[in-house]
Amino acid sequence: MFYFHGMKAKPVWKTDHQSQLSLLPPSYDDFVPQNHPVRIVNAIVNRIDISSIEVTYKGGGTSSYHPRALLKILIYAYLRNLYSSRKI
Repeated sequence: MFYFHGMKAKPVWKTDHQSQLSLLPPSYDDFVPQNHPVRIVNAIVNRIDISSIEVTYKGGGTSSYHPRALLKILIYAYLRNLYSSRKI
């Protein structure tokens, strides 16, 4: 484990802004229809307590993708019958 001055280093997550504005279209949200299954996966996973997963991440080093974002990707891929990590 990484310790700095007697404290455990916290993991640093890459930023995840799903409502981030871009040049064209004005928002990434415009790409996804309101009734798309990915919105349901997003809403459900946002409500799940994943603290037991988060505590397994070690601090230090470069930033990591947040486990919640990775879980969303896996669940949606499985929903679309994609099981190969290469295809995902």
